[in-house]
Amino acid sequence: MGLLGILLGLGLLVWLSYRGWSVLVLAPAGALVAAALSGEPLLAHWTLTFMTSAGGFVAQFFPLFLLGAIFGKLMDDSGAVHGIAQWLTDLLGSQRAILAVVLAGALVTYGGVSLFVAFFVLAPMAQAVFRVADLPRRLIPAAIALGTFTFTMTALPGTPAIQNAIPMPFFGTTGFAAPGLGLLAAAIMLGWGLWWLGRVQRAARQAGEGYDPGPLASPPTGDPLVRERGSTATHFDPAELTHRPPAPDLPGIVRALLPMVVVIAVNLLCSLWLLPRLDTSYLADARFGGIGLSHVAGVWSVILALAAGIAVLLVLQRPRLHHPKASVAAGANGAALPVLSVASLVGFGAVVAALPAFAVVRDWVLGLGGSPLVSLALSTNLLAALTGSASGGLTIALDALGPTYLELARLHGIDPALLHRVAVIGAGTLDSLPHNGAVVSLLAVCGCTHRESYRDLVIVAVVGPIVALVAVITLGSCVGSF
Repeated sequence: MGLLGILLGLGLLVWLSYRGWSVLVLAPAGALVAAALSGEPLLAHWTLTFMTSAGGFVAQFFPLFLLGAIFGKLMDDSGAVHGIAQWLTDLLGSQRAILAVVLAGALVTYGGVSLFVAFFVLAPMAQAVFRVADLPRRLIPAAIALGTFTFTMTALPGTPAIQNAIPMPFFGTTGFAAPGLGLLAAAIMLGWGLWWLGRVQRAARQAGEGYDPGPLASPPTGDPLVRERGSTATHFDPAELTHRPPAPDLPGIVRALLPMVVVIAVNLLCSLWLLPRLDTSYLADARFGGIGLSHVAGVWSVILALAAGIAVLLVLQRPRLHHPKASVAAGANGAALPVLSVASLVGFGAVVAALPAFAVVRDWVLGLGGSPLVSLALSTNLLAALTGSASGGLTIALDALGPTYLELARLHGIDPALLHRVAVIGAGTLDSLPHNGAVVSLLAVCGCTHRESYRDLVIVAVVGPIVALVAVITLGSCVGSF
């Protein structure tokens, strides 16, 4: 009955989430169903197991959600995101429309801008450039997806995406874990996606298919379904996007890019040089948890990087931020629902992991593929697919099995940095199923349907990352992490 309870609880979470129910309600409900069929005490699991784990996630990662959301909102309101997108469009021209959209998305998301901020900027830009190039509008979602939630989310070293931050406390790594393998995976994802989109573009031209002037949807920020699903896919609540209009005049490209360059540079500086040289012996004190620097260095580096980026942005873009207090408030509010939504998924996973029947699930998962790397990739893949959230699936997997994988890595001589990169890339593959919040929102913003655009989106956002994941596991197993 215990195993049946776990399956029913997970099924309830997936099915009702797909139908638009809030994860804040579904996660504890699914956990209680699993606990009830296992004969476990319900209130204890809800108020202690569930809430302790969810609260631990908030305590650990809320600063990243908060600063990331504020940075993204300020970049949007200052016109910096629009300026970067416009600059790339003008630079590459309509003959390279797909490449312009992909690179614009990659540039802003690698620089720390939230997915949803990027979506609502890139979609109108893509519509305009695709119209001039006479390319099918149905390809816009795949082009945006390739640039925003594939290689910049999971593969590029140092990306400030929350998915890249989640494994840090579990494995004692930084955001620059396995940089060589990350760059290889990024090249595979980008190359695969551009090859496919180029192939489809040529086929469309041969068939005489051009731009279809369908409606570009207005930002569906008031759609409860999009909001609930989207809040588990990013660190920004779509409802806060329209609280301040963007600046009417666009900044120069140097001013627009500099805050993002600061984020990347400070993250690298803190991860590899500054924090390791500081005296952090105080962390061994019981009041700080008796931990080492490796448990917090990665998260601290991203916090300092985002804070530095916000400071530079406020100084450089002050003339364009007519209401900076309102922009900061909207960003802060935009972090609340996403962090609680993902934390609720983490609480669900903690309850499941605490049930006696979970031992059967754990043994099955650890036995997948024979190798810890293959098992880790498959488990994060599966949970990200079921929850429709890369961050939620990744956290559930590591919260339940992270220490076990770390111990297996020690026994097999596997670098924790390799575990980090495999886990993150694994979470960013099957998460892009039809019910994923980012997928639903992107299609809505672009005014496209699943029938029109989902096939191409799957090829670039699921198949390409899986190919890259296989390459990383194969190469990492042969030569180790680099």
